[in-house]
This record gives sequence, C-alpha cells and structure tokens, in this order.
Amino acid sequence: MDSTEPLSARVSDLLRANPGIQTLTGLVSINPFELVVGSRIDFLSALERQTAWLQAIMQRAIVAVAGEESSSNDKIWDGVDEAEREDVAAALRLSPNTAQLRIDVARTLVNHLPNTCSALAMGEISAAHATVIAKESAAAIRDGLSEFAIYQLEEKALGYAEFHTPGQVANKVRTTIAQLAPAEFEEVVDRARESRRVSCYNDADGMATVVAILPAPDAQIIMKSIESYILKRNEEDSRQHSDTNVGSKQHSDTNVGSKQHSDTKVGFGSSNSPRSETSIWSLLSADNKRADALTAILSSALSENSDSVKSHRRAVSVNVTIDLPTLLGLAENPGQLSGYGAIPASVARELASDATWKRFITDPLTGNLLDFGREKYEPPQALVDFLLARDRTCRFPGCRQPATRADIDHAHSWETGGETSIENLGLLCRRHHRLKTHGRWSLVSNKDGSCEWTSPTGKNYFVPARPINESV
Repeated sequence: MDSTEPLSARVSDLLRANPGIQTLTGLVSINPFELVVGSRIDFLSALERQTAWLQAIMQRAIVAVAGEESSSNDKIWDGVDEAEREDVAAALRLSPNTAQLRIDVARTLVNHLPNTCSALAMGEISAAHATVIAKESAAAIRDGLSEFAIYQLEEKALGYAEFHTPGQVANKVRTTIAQLAPAEFEEVVDRARESRRVSCYNDADGMATVVAILPAPDAQIIMKSIESYILKRNEEDSRQHSDTNVGSKQHSDTNVGSKQHSDTKVGFGSSNSPRSETSIWSLLSADNKRADALTAILSSALSENSDSVKSHRRAVSVNVTIDLPTLLGLAENPGQLSGYGAIPASVARELASDATWKRFITDPLTGNLLDFGREKYEPPQALVDFLLARDRTCRFPGCRQPATRADIDHAHSWETGGETSIENLGLLCRRHHRLKTHGRWSLVSNKDGSCEWTSPTGKNYFVPARPINESV
C-alpha cells in the first residue's frame, strides 16, 4: 500500500467535512509537501472553505463594531459611519474607503442575504463570491427590493457561483436584478452617475494605475481625444520620415560616384545617428501611444493652469527627492517620487534636470527632516513648506490623502494655548481634521513628526515619523 494513501484519504475527509475549528485543526497538522499532487489540490480547496467560514464570522464581527444600520448624526461635520469607519480602519490598518466598503458589504450580508451568509459559512462559496453578491445587490435592496425577489436573486447567484468566477457572478446578479426589478434597476443606473471618480493606485516597478469611473459618453470623449492626439502625432511622424528620406536621396544624388559616401547613409533610422523623437514614437505599441497621449494632453492642461491654481500658496508641482551624490552621478541611490515611492536614480535625475531645486537637511541616522532650506527668511510660508515636505500625507493611521489637499492642524489647539510650531503642527485631511476637532479623537504630536492618536473607545494608534527618503 502506498504510504501516502492514508494521509490522502484524511485530506479528502477534511475537504468534505463541515468547516469549523476541528476541521481547521486537522488541516493545520498536515504538511502539504508530504501529499501527492492531487491531494495537495484537495488540501488547498479545503483551506479555502475554512477561509470562507472565517470570513462569515468576520462579517458578523464587523457589524458588531459598526452597528447593524448606518449611523446618523445631527452635526453637519459628521458623515455617515464617520466614527465607526475610523475604528474599523485603524484597527485593521485599512484606508477609510476600504473600511467603509467592508462595513457596507458586511451589513448587506448579515441583514439581507441570509442564504449567502450560510453558503459562505459552509464554505460553498468564497468570500469574493459573497462580496460581489452583496455589492451588486446592495443598491436594489436599499431601493426596496422585495424579500421574495431577494430570495430569487440569492438562489440564482449561489447556483451560478458553483461553476463561475466572482466576476461572472457579478454579471449574473446585475442581469437578475434587471429582470426581477426593472424599476429598481433603472434607479440604480441613474444614481450610478453620482459615483463617477478618478483614482490612482501605486504599482510596482515605477508604475501606477489610474482608474476613471465615468459615464459612457464621457469615457468616449476621453478616448476620442486620445485617438485624435495619436493621429496627429502619426501624421507628424510620417511627414518627418518623408522629409528626412527626401533629404537623404538628394544628398546621395549629389555624390554619385563616391562609393564610400553612398555606403554610409545618413538619415532617418541610420545606425550611426540618434533617432528623433518622432521616429521613436513610430516604434511604440498602440497601448504605449495611448498612455503617452493621455499624459501629454493632461500635462498641457496642467501647464496652462499652473500659475492660477495653488495649494498652500504653492503652484501645483510634481516633487522628487534625491540625495546630492546621486544627483551628481556619484551614487545610484533611488529617488522618491512624492505620492508614489521609490524610483530609479536615472529617472530621478531626468526629472530633476529641468526642475527647481530645494535643499533638505535630514537626520543622518533616521532620515527625518530637520530643516527645509531657503534663501530668505519667510516664517509663514517656510513653515508650511517644511510641513508639506515632512508629512507628505495626512497623519491619521492609514490615510494617504496628499498633504497638498490637507489642512494645517494644531495638535494642541490654538484656542487652548497651542503654539504655531513644527512640534505642534501637522497636516490632516479635512475628514480627519473634523474627526479630531469634533469626533472625540485626540492627538499628541512629537517633534520628529510622529504622533499618537487615541480613539473615543480609548484605543491608541502610533504613527511613526516619516524619513524623507522613504515612501508613505
């Protein structure tokens, strides 16, 4: 008998067993590398069922913290779920938007989708399947979808989830709602326009993703603008290519009989001369051209408005931090692109080549900002510049709202004797500024830029200082 057979049979039994602490304990005791290939796949599937079970418990826990219904406040500065969202965000180290999404999904599942919760707890669907069912049905449920329609919706979605991905299940839910409740579906579509937005997400390898959620006609306008720019650049490239070839032919004709010269062709595409900018354009892929076109169009718009649009009395700018040896080509340390993170030394030098420079003085051990160089003494603006360079984003735990869109806040309020100083000032986005002022969150600020928050429930959250050469 194969020595691995009893272990494989045990995995098969655990895969069929109801999810729970005993099943999870049995799985944890098994080393997956000791299994045959087929049993390793069963082991993975069994763990996924346990993950779903734990996620079902997590949904109830989130609702227990945030409440079964959205909070409402009489004060104009308090938004929906303001305090609850920040509790969940700080405790789980999530952004406020992500925390609110988790709360919304949990409430929809626990309050309105009992069959989906049961399927999740039994490991019949994944957390991703449950999330899309909740997200896609939430608006229709909020608009009054009947209990019977909800039951039908769950039945179709759960049956479909058995053999389909979360994305496919999302499409199924949307189609089902349109069939079961056409009036609610039309209201959802009308209201969806209010969710239009543009977001930026940092990726690896010096790249980032910009996502625009737009009404279809607006999206078409943007794509047509990009296509128009590409068409114009293609025509310019074609003319440049034609002009260069004509020049090369005329030059060759005037040197007939000079074999040595005619063999060394000088012109477009010559291996012994650099390509022009337009010739490089012709070598780009269609995707690269669309990306470059979007950047060029928006760069032009930014240049036109740079003098009239100011943040904290400074023109809109792209900020890059690079140490002096790297700037001079004596070292290859990565630079820091504000709002993104590390970029290669060569890219940082390229961006710095035609930029306005500012001198930073940092602690040699920690990298924390000590001073912000200036040629003349301007106390108010110099202090603002220092805070922008030191904090870079809102100082609330997990918040990444850029400092350029944040408020300058006195940790110890001015009204109660707080000083306007480096030690007592910091940058907070408008929401977290209001949360501190009116939401019973307290803040202690330290000289190095670090700070400690205390929530209304007494939980403490420390935000460390931010070295100038590290991303935030």
